[in-house]
Amino acid sequence: MLVGQILKTKAIGEAITVRPDSTVAEAAKLLSSRKIGALIVATDPKHPEGILSERDIVRELGKTGSEILTHKVSDFMTRKLVSCRPDETALAVLEKMSTGRFRHMPVMDEGDMLGVVSIGDVVKARLEELAMENNALEGMIMGH
Repeated sequence: MLVGQILKTKAIGEAITVRPDSTVAEAAKLLSSRKIGALIVATDPKHPEGILSERDIVRELGKTGSEILTHKVSDFMTRKLVSCRPDETALAVLEKMSTGRFRHMPVMDEGDMLGVVSIGDVVKARLEELAMENNALEGMIMGH
């Protein structure tokens, strides 16, 4: 399965973004209300500047305390984004996520962001793909 196909199956069509000058508290509220694990940080929704995850916030809360909630998102976001293309396979994306130890990845095409896939999205797609392959093999064995 290709990343582009995964994006088409997502309930949320577009990536949820937060501005770099937003506070961490605002970002946390958005993460909570949308029930998501990461936000793309961007002034222009098509051109990501970074990503901020629940983990980033919790890590800083543990180090510094609640005062980080008044800081800007840009202070804690990951600036070096690892992205994928819509024509990449689910397996290739899983490998990138596992190697990099992150769970959310922007999907980019010709410099524009098309959306974000999570490790949950990719695992689900891969499991569906394996189930279809299994059913096809069982059908061949049974003579159907």
